[in-house]
Amino acid sequence: MADPFGFLKYPRVDNPTRSVEERIKDFAEMQSSLSDEERRKQAARCMNCGVPHCHAGFFYAGGKAVSGCPNDNLIPEWNDLVYRSEDKRAFERLTKTNPLPEFTGRVCPAPCEAACNEALHGKGVTIKDNEKFIIEQGFKFNWVKESGMPLHRNGIKIAIVGSGPTGLSAAWQLNKYGYDVTVFERDDYPGGLAMYGIPNMKLPKNIVARRIRVMKDVGIKFVVNTNVGVDITADELKESYSRVLLTVGARQARDIDGEGRELEGIMQALDYLTLATKEVLQDGVAASQKLAGKKVLIVGGGDTATDCIATAVRQGATDIKQLEISRQPPLKRRASNPWPEWPIVSKKGYGQKEADSVINEDLTIYETTAIGFKGRGGKLKKAVISKARLYKPVPGTEKELDADFVVIALGFTGAEQSVIDAFDITEMNKDFTTDQERVYVAGDARRGASLVIWGIYEGRMAADMIDQSCQVKV
Repeated sequence: MADPFGFLKYPRVDNPTRSVEERIKDFAEMQSSLSDEERRKQAARCMNCGVPHCHAGFFYAGGKAVSGCPNDNLIPEWNDLVYRSEDKRAFERLTKTNPLPEFTGRVCPAPCEAACNEALHGKGVTIKDNEKFIIEQGFKFNWVKESGMPLHRNGIKIAIVGSGPTGLSAAWQLNKYGYDVTVFERDDYPGGLAMYGIPNMKLPKNIVARRIRVMKDVGIKFVVNTNVGVDITADELKESYSRVLLTVGARQARDIDGEGRELEGIMQALDYLTLATKEVLQDGVAASQKLAGKKVLIVGGGDTATDCIATAVRQGATDIKQLEISRQPPLKRRASNPWPEWPIVSKKGYGQKEADSVINEDLTIYETTAIGFKGRGGKLKKAVISKARLYKPVPGTEKELDADFVVIALGFTGAEQSVIDAFDITEMNKDFTTDQERVYVAGDARRGASLVIWGIYEGRMAADMIDQSCQVKV
């Protein structure tokens, strides 16, 4: 499998990332690619390890966390094929399980790399970068379109509600099986969070548009600006389509139920990132100065909060604070967090590193949260913050922090109920079925907010379940 001594001969080399000083000037993609020759060396670092934890999907922490790839990607196989310059076969292996590698190859946190056997004593194999190389070869040589063309059409119509990674994954799979697939999207362009929830510098929108174009080319239909349950009823979909799959995500955002929440200058993270992306699509990738001179507060500590920090930096903010309700992680891995689990250690995300370049003080305040806001003339002026223990505010520790703009990035509690209620769904099952015949639910709408790769997995698994049900009766 690849070069059994590759990890000894070749050091790990990641895809080049533009310097902080350069990239904060625009919303253009941060990373470039290695040469083909260097990429094959990186693939050669994948060992014939015999027990590849990278694609095992090992669950831990009571089943709440996963080590390795939960999508069962055949990682050692396509690494070997890249090393041998058999790129089309590598593409075929990769897309057996992952129909959207251009997304995961850019935004996945890569639990597969943390679980790589070489990561036990080294830095692991560059799995995500190798994956990106393979799919870019696929688009370059038109293998993507070829692989998505069905051999025949069966005349069965399937509706998919929601066009995020789960919906796109399911649509691609079902179309390959010969179904007539129509995807309904509430926004003005398909892609869901891949389009509007992830900033352009991480996932360029021309990459999303390229995927949508090829999906249309292979026969998948998209209906945008359509709110299912309002613009078209659930009954109409069930009457017109043999099966309906709901992949509406988990967009019900956590909020701060405190005094002053109605003040101008407070936004939910997804609303903020969507607006920023729409401005990029309209005005181009040049950084704006709409937050110049503003004091910005980001409430939350996850990946979305990091994206908001990076966006605020590009919009000219020079005073940024982040509130993280959790404790600061340890500097070194604890014995209770062994390999191949994801390493829980203190580290800075790309947005934090960028903020460090424009501010001269500590960015993140740990074990702290916002509990209210104060303003003048209806506009935000201050945030009321408090120390936190066990994720709850500590009475008596309140203080005020100057703020002109606050972004709430506290994650999501689940799916917005409007679409679920429109179909009268009260039960969602592990096999993607519901208590409503011929109506299925997959992705974040079913399991809660999660990684893009989980959405892709659920999409293709739901597609297989729908296909099986259609073999029995329509």
